[in-house]
Amino acid sequence: MSSPRNAPLPARRLLPPGLLFALPFLVLFAVFMLWPLAQGLWMSLTDTSLSAHAPSFVGLDNFTEALKDADMWRALGHTVWFTVLSTVPLVLVALGMALLVHTGLPGQWVWRLAFFAPYLLPVGVVSLLWVWLYQPDLGLYNHLLHALGLGQVAWLSDRSVAMWAIVLTTLWWTVGFNFLLYLAALQSIPDHLYEAAAIDGAGAWRRLWSITLPQLRRITAVVTVLQILASLKVFDQVYLLTKGGPDSSTRPVVEYVYDVGFTGYRLGYASAISYIFFALVVLASAAQYAALRRREK
Repeated sequence: MSSPRNAPLPARRLLPPGLLFALPFLVLFAVFMLWPLAQGLWMSLTDTSLSAHAPSFVGLDNFTEALKDADMWRALGHTVWFTVLSTVPLVLVALGMALLVHTGLPGQWVWRLAFFAPYLLPVGVVSLLWVWLYQPDLGLYNHLLHALGLGQVAWLSDRSVAMWAIVLTTLWWTVGFNFLLYLAALQSIPDHLYEAAAIDGAGAWRRLWSITLPQLRRITAVVTVLQILASLKVFDQVYLLTKGGPDSSTRPVVEYVYDVGFTGYRLGYASAISYIFFALVVLASAAQYAALRRREK
């Protein structure tokens, strides 16, 4: 008869309890994240194509070609330009909207719904709506310009205007998420700070500059980082509004990857471009994180 000390342990005691809880996530993460990443990295080292020929190993040839590809760098420049144009208003407008609602406007739930509702719309609906707004002859914006005695604007077919039109669409569509983050941060500011400032005779503007904005510094950093990362991955609204035109003047790098891989059939080369872009995003994120750490110190 075996002693209790030598009895086999239950299977659930062989693994730490925390690992058992995390195991379903780890399995899904490995299947849907790690394996595709490894598969894509291997594909970037081959000449994989949608054509019938079997892929062969080419080493770093795809990466070398991508670094010399003027079209890739041009698309990357469009992505950075869109990120710069969209991040600033998406942070500032969201902050202004949150301040307006937080000050106690009548019917706050209506304002919250109106500001956040566009974010819930699918990108196809948003793009279709704004394509109609941007129509040269029947669109609302050109109709307003005509009423003001101004000329029509080719919103989606003019190289100098198309990117701004995409930024305006993105602002209307996604600003609600940042607005919600700012509103939650405003509601978490302790009331006693405002009460003490009011006792000291501080007015509304002084309370804004000396209490509200400093208290929002951390959430502003978070919103800015999230917005930069989201803008760098832009694809859907650009593809649906302009398909990267006119003359590829608005084509972001993600759309260039799509064109190379699924229009040009060069999946291996498209994978190499994807990993170069991924490396640049990681570097940008690391730089932002380092800047935030220095600011906190």
